[in-house]
Amino acid sequence: MNQGLSITDYIILAGFFAVMLGIGVVYARKMKSLTDFFSGGGQVPWWLAGISLYMTTFSAFTFVSYSALAYQHGFVAVSIWWFSVPGCLLSAWFLAGRWRRAANTSPVEYLETRYNPLIRQGFSWFGVPLIVLDDALKLFVIGAMITASLGLEGTQAKAWAIVGCGTIMLAYTLLGGLWAVMITDFIQFIVMAVAVLVMAPLATTKAGGVMQVLNNLPEGFSNITNGAYTWPWLLSFSVILALTYATKWPYVQRYYAARSDKDARRVGYTVAVLTLFGPPLLFWPAMAATQFLPDVADPNDIYPMICRLLLPVGLMGVVIAAMFSATMSMLSSDYNALASVITNDIIKRYFAPQASERTLLRIARVSTLVVGALAMALAIKLVYTENLADLVKIMARLFSVLLPPVALPMAAGLLSRRASGRGAIAGFALGAASGIGAYALSFNADLAYLGTVPYLTWISLLPTAFGLVAGSKLWPDTPAKQEIVNTFLDGLGDDAPSEKSAPDMRDGFYAMQIIGITCALLGTLLVAAVLLTANIAEGGLSIGVGLVLGAGGGAAAWIARRRLLRADIP
Repeated sequence: MNQGLSITDYIILAGFFAVMLGIGVVYARKMKSLTDFFSGGGQVPWWLAGISLYMTTFSAFTFVSYSALAYQHGFVAVSIWWFSVPGCLLSAWFLAGRWRRAANTSPVEYLETRYNPLIRQGFSWFGVPLIVLDDALKLFVIGAMITASLGLEGTQAKAWAIVGCGTIMLAYTLLGGLWAVMITDFIQFIVMAVAVLVMAPLATTKAGGVMQVLNNLPEGFSNITNGAYTWPWLLSFSVILALTYATKWPYVQRYYAARSDKDARRVGYTVAVLTLFGPPLLFWPAMAATQFLPDVADPNDIYPMICRLLLPVGLMGVVIAAMFSATMSMLSSDYNALASVITNDIIKRYFAPQASERTLLRIARVSTLVVGALAMALAIKLVYTENLADLVKIMARLFSVLLPPVALPMAAGLLSRRASGRGAIAGFALGAASGIGAYALSFNADLAYLGTVPYLTWISLLPTAFGLVAGSKLWPDTPAKQEIVNTFLDGLGDDAPSEKSAPDMRDGFYAMQIIGITCALLGTLLVAAVLLTANIAEGGLSIGVGLVLGAGGGAAAWIARRRLLRADIP
């Protein structure tokens, strides 16, 4: 049983982080404008944007907490993820193409044309601090993971871990923009896939086979609902997830980075398929562990315990990298999306309207730096904060309260001709007031139920919808404004001409080449690290995985290079 990380695992982790930084350096020279930096020039292939969006839904929380849920309650850990599939499909079908046409460098810029400048600025200023604080919590989780994995203790160790990991993420996001974020997301997806595909059969074998696990699962483990995760909870949570896929800034950024409306929809469909098939594989080891690791005192330890028990030298480093990279993907996406709003909707709109593209690109990088630095500073502050568990719960509930009042007006602005500017303001005000009021009342022991997901979701959602509909009816747009709205919405239809540039396949081939080279390097690193620092007999599986990864990456790079050369021939 491997009790900790070996020198081999340290080498793999160091190499992984170095490669992520290198991708940012490679793409830095390709950033020429805000459109390049924040939407990939509208030339991102659907498969890259889809994988990137899928990875944006993950964090270390997924590995640790959902594995703990699977160990305690079984299949409900999977069903929670499956309940996000309908919302993902609806967003892809109805909104993905519209997002691609409505947005260019920011997810809130269309609000000025669709509603008014007040709503654009209000949602911009409202969203930035909330997401920065959320990112700080995610960085804190990374710091805790790193120190636990390396066997370090103390607040200073966590603080330095946050600074180190946060700096790497910030560097490649700041240098290479959205392209670098998406390329690193794809690499991180491959690393995570390797970890999942290795862990599932190892856990199954250790448990005595699939049938052994299924025949001896605790009572209720195969149910779609279990414990506190009832049908009302799951249905309410699915509404929150649907609104998230429809309007969350980093998510919709993937839609409007796509080459065409069809490709934008494919982005959402890709996420739906991966969400359908991925969670059963990801959480199966935790359910299988009920057979060979019974009665674990703290279920949050189950995934690290499985890793230490089953993984050979080398692959432990790969799995730790997968856990880190999941959260890194979510954070880097947030950084880029936040910087797009700060640069385009705040600074350019009011402070530098005549700035050149070169100047705006500098501002975009400074905005990214500021966002990342603030998140790191807040994360370090959290290291020294008492009762952090309570703070995390409070923030999670606040986000569930404040999402519907923002998401409904944003979605309605893309779909409805009747929603007015003052109706959107009324919906936001009524929904936010209702949700915050219920949240405050939930601190009363007799009204604690108001703070649960089923209640908070509908208490904020229904008043928002009522305020939006009633306010739009009472205070409709003026005829002149309605004409602007009609013209805007007409431009979002499938049959309307698109103002975005024609698809250029070379960017996709170049991205595939970079991904292939990176995978080949990581595979070679894995093989070399095991051969040079470990017992070959113990690291045989790691060597095999490294060879497959290296060969696959090399083949992908070779194919992409050939296609790139053909595309350059007139």
